[in-house]
Amino acid sequence: MKPVIIKKTEKKFFGFGKNVTIAGLVSFFMDVSSEMIYPLVPLFLANVIGVNKSVIGLIEGIAESTASLLKVFSGYFSDRIGNRKWLMAAGYCISTLSRPVIALATTWHRVMGSRFIDRFGKGVRTAPRDAIIVESTDKAYIGRAFGFHRSLDTLGAVVGPGLAFFLLGAFSNDYRMVFWLSMIPGVIAVLLIVFFISEKKKPTMLHAEKPKLSLKHFDWRFRFFVVIAGIFALGNSSDVFLILRAQQVGISAVMIPIVYLVFNLVYSFSAIPAGLAADKFGKKRMIFLGFILFALLYWGFARASEPKTIWVLFGLYGLFMGLTEGIQKAFLTTIIPRDFKATAFGMFNTVVGIATLPASLIAGWLWDSVSPSATFYFGSITAALSAVLFIGFVYVFEHQFT
Repeated sequence: MKPVIIKKTEKKFFGFGKNVTIAGLVSFFMDVSSEMIYPLVPLFLANVIGVNKSVIGLIEGIAESTASLLKVFSGYFSDRIGNRKWLMAAGYCISTLSRPVIALATTWHRVMGSRFIDRFGKGVRTAPRDAIIVESTDKAYIGRAFGFHRSLDTLGAVVGPGLAFFLLGAFSNDYRMVFWLSMIPGVIAVLLIVFFISEKKKPTMLHAEKPKLSLKHFDWRFRFFVVIAGIFALGNSSDVFLILRAQQVGISAVMIPIVYLVFNLVYSFSAIPAGLAADKFGKKRMIFLGFILFALLYWGFARASEPKTIWVLFGLYGLFMGLTEGIQKAFLTTIIPRDFKATAFGMFNTVVGIATLPASLIAGWLWDSVSPSATFYFGSITAALSAVLFIGFVYVFEHQFT
């Protein structure tokens, strides 16, 4: 009589495997840390250090795009060595170490250094983390897994500005004290990875082809979608310009973290329903809807003249993020080869990240040289163009592959 083999089933948390849940909690704590700082950076630069909008655009553009170059190499390296966890941990640790740099900054160059270190860490961690989520989730539930992750990530972005608002009041608008305290949730994020993320050792095959950093692994669908995302990113300048616009229209500096909190709150609560809707109704429909909504939103920011309009627009901007951020990654999983997931995520994130340099430079130049509204009209136009290109992409995609 053969012995009965009882298969051990993985314990579920919130309906997901442990890795997906822990990855969400890691992002929650890191976003608490990041968002305690982020809405204060443009105000710190403009009001304390005294730089113009073009310099602020330069800082954000360099930080985001230069560090984003690492995303493709991190993804490629992760696929090549077959390791996700420790690259992920290293990235979160590097970002946490950027906090003392900005806390001690007295010039915009040091603020830029801090932002670069923070984004450097993001470049290292993003692709391996996304690959861990994919590898820990059944294919049928990819959309909701990314939605769940984005929801927890953005919930941290709700708590972060709320803490910043409280701490600014408690420490008499001392930006530097907030920057120092932001290290605490960052350290918690790193410890969660080290002690709770688990990764199965992948078998070594002597004659297996090692992943190579090349586009030859990806067909036209991946390449064209990345081009569309890059065009969209050219008009999607840093959120610091939304914050500066809010202050310009009449939102007081002390209320800026609360405005940003509203944005992240809507973002957080819309991410999971958006993931469920994408699994049910189609990821392509959700992405197209996101492009259209962004075009209308940026047009609204260009025309805004009253504080109450800004509050509404920030809420709708949160809805846009919930509809698109995780969904685009979920859609990517349908058009990339199984063995090159992290490389594909890295390439996608790198192209989008690199586009943020010209995006932020253009936004800053338009703000200083033309008008603040011109910054947002430009973003609205590029989003509308992306929507048109995506319609063409979907038409060819469905007629050729379905």
